[in-house]
Amino acid sequence: MSDRGLYKAAYPFQDDVLALPVEDIDRAAEWYGEKFGLREVERRQSPVPTVIMERDGTRIGFAVNGGDASQDGAAILVDGIAEARDELEAKGVSVGNWRVDERDDGKYQVFFVVAPDGLCFYFHAPLE
Repeated sequence: MSDRGLYKAAYPFQDDVLALPVEDIDRAAEWYGEKFGLREVERRQSPVPTVIMERDGTRIGFAVNGGDASQDGAAILVDGIAEARDELEAKGVSVGNWRVDERDDGKYQVFFVVAPDGLCFYFHAPLE
């Protein structure tokens, strides 16, 4: 693992990785803090209730914005895909679809997590 930590970057499936749709900010902050190891770095009420959380310099935000969580989520680039999977499983998170994806820029080991709020997370790391 690099000095930067496990989480390297996060990319939204839809519009904004800092405004993933949830119904309850407090519940989201608690779950993602406990399961993903994110810590709260900012909270605001306007224009909609939003919490920004961070791990290893990578920020992910959740907002009560009326979006459909089942149609949104984020791709999380990690440095240590097996470590990320093992950490989540140790915290009781169900991970699925462990596989290799091929893209134009190479091969990636990947897996998915669907959170209780319906958001889908695609964890990925390049294969050497």
